[in-house]
Amino acid sequence: MLKIKGLDKRFLVNGREVVALQNIDLDVKKGEFITIVGHSGCGKSTLLKIIAGLQSQDVGTITCHDRQILGPGTDRGMVFQEHRLLPWLTIRENVGFGLQGIDRKEKERLVEDHLRLVQLEGFGDAYPKQLSGGMAQRAAIARGLVNNPEVLLLDEPFGALDALTRIQMQKEVLRIWEEEKTTMILVTHDIDEAIYLGQRIVVMSARPGEIKAVIPVESSNAKDRGSTEFASIKKRVLRHFFAEEEWAAVEYAI
Repeated sequence: MLKIKGLDKRFLVNGREVVALQNIDLDVKKGEFITIVGHSGCGKSTLLKIIAGLQSQDVGTITCHDRQILGPGTDRGMVFQEHRLLPWLTIRENVGFGLQGIDRKEKERLVEDHLRLVQLEGFGDAYPKQLSGGMAQRAAIARGLVNNPEVLLLDEPFGALDALTRIQMQKEVLRIWEEEKTTMILVTHDIDEAIYLGQRIVVMSARPGEIKAVIPVESSNAKDRGSTEFASIKKRVLRHFFAEEEWAAVEYAI
């Protein structure tokens, strides 16, 4: 449903051209959960913003259901690392903020349905400052899903959370994906998170960002962080980040 072909992106920094992304080719199937992992600064968040239509590429094409992406659209929702809820609106108002052109009763139904989906029923009248970080991110996910997008894009949405809350939020997103079957693309620097959530892991190189490998996560046992399958996939991902002479020390450490 989503096709990226020959995509390049460059920026001008102090008058010097910097290549952020280079020759990106990727096909994403409907209902698939893709995770993108790579070093900080490798262009993975830039790629997500291009898919969202918030930035434009310099070379290449990107289409959703054969329609070229030229800007933002309701067919793509996005969740950022910070929840970015409007502090003067209630959670209910934040979730429904982007719903336009429908009658009041339908809007109320959709908002309440999505509050239930992220397990925030009973918190609709609260304000963002009254919620924990994890609850605020749930509200942001509900806001991203309420328009029934074709694709939900998640840009390191758990990066600001503590370790235990992060694991709980990973479980919540996996539950929501299994229930809704919305196509999801998540960017992260956390390899464990990429394995736990993704059906396929896209491994990106350091800048200029290129796709070094696409690793499938096929076995349900691979979602068990203590399984040999999980460890094996983690080693495959890590090998792409270290030169051979460094790998022995890294392998020993994990």
